[in-house]
Amino acid sequence: MSLFLFITVVQALIAAALVGVVLMQRSEGGGLGIGGSPSGALGARGAADFMTRATKWLAIAFVALSIVLAGLAVRETGTSTISTTLDRSVPASGAGGDPLADPLAAPGAAPAAAPEQAPTQDPLAE
Repeated sequence: MSLFLFITVVQALIAAALVGVVLMQRSEGGGLGIGGSPSGALGARGAADFMTRATKWLAIAFVALSIVLAGLAVRETGTSTISTTLDRSVPASGAGGDPLADPLAAPGAAPAAAPEQAPTQDPLAE
């Protein structure tokens, strides 16, 4: 359980860093782009390349940790045996335990009488 918690915290930090890196990137409208001199490694082009690489690697780490967390969650909550027993002590829904009772009827209310149907001329009914 402590490994699951640790990876969850690391994933939250990566998610926050990913949001920050995406917000710092310069978009077509300017965005929240970082300033700096237009030349050199931290110039406009150098910063854009760094931000693109950082976004790519943070996204890869986020997806990988999501897959690992999903696997850990299945392992922690999974059961190794299948129970084939049924708890028969719970009464069925409805007044008298009738499985065909109206589920919308009030508990304890008398079931509605079925309407009389006229006999039909069905040759397959015989």
